[in-house]
Amino acid sequence: MKPISGQQQFCVWGVIPIGIQIIETLKEDYSMKKVVLIGASGFVGSAILNEALNREFHVTAVVRHPEKIKRVDERLKVVKADVSSVDQVYEVCKGFDTVISAFNPGWSNPNIYEETLGGYLTIIDGIKKAGVNRFLMVGGAGSLFIAPGVRLVDSGEVPDAIMPGVQALSEFYLNFLRKEKEVDWVFFSPAADLSHGVRSGRYRLGKDDMITDVTGNSHISVEDYALAMINELEKPAHHYERFTIGY
Repeated sequence: MKPISGQQQFCVWGVIPIGIQIIETLKEDYSMKKVVLIGASGFVGSAILNEALNREFHVTAVVRHPEKIKRVDERLKVVKADVSSVDQVYEVCKGFDTVISAFNPGWSNPNIYEETLGGYLTIIDGIKKAGVNRFLMVGGAGSLFIAPGVRLVDSGEVPDAIMPGVQALSEFYLNFLRKEKEVDWVFFSPAADLSHGVRSGRYRLGKDDMITDVTGNSHISVEDYALAMINELEKPAHHYERFTIGY
């Protein structure tokens, strides 16, 4: 499309006022179709990346190891960055309205607790510095209630091998993110069992209580989780809050 000159803009606005509305709508639609995805090469991040690209979003994928991104798409830009650096987070996020983060230092990482907390505190500082308005975070299930007053992380049911990571995500949400007022954030908790499956589009959403099926199991496919995340990106329904998903 040929750019509209300043004079042409004046004529359009002067003669056909509705032109303003059309131009503004186009700008809004374009901005909605752009997103930064931190941690795009991981288990959850790669599912979100595929869902976003399949729905024609332009994605800037922020990763530590660009070679792990195998998908080739004209709407995909892969950027190497260290999320422990506020300046690097700022550089990759400036000019964007929305950021999704699936950052995870690795479940087998012996420093996962410290790196999860530190990484997310830095990410928040970096996106605020960049002027990002909306932040969608891949949360954990640990802070969900499994009974009145009992969160999963405190139930004794979390395996020791993953407890540091579960605890870090829970503490970040409960002690830090819930207090954030500058950025419109959401903490999207998956079901207790998040694994590969099918993209069914049939799931239930909730808030603070873990969702279970008729047999008492809490599970969701990563494909349906990614679908719901991009639905939230496309049509925001949650603000400054956590929500969750399950079958």
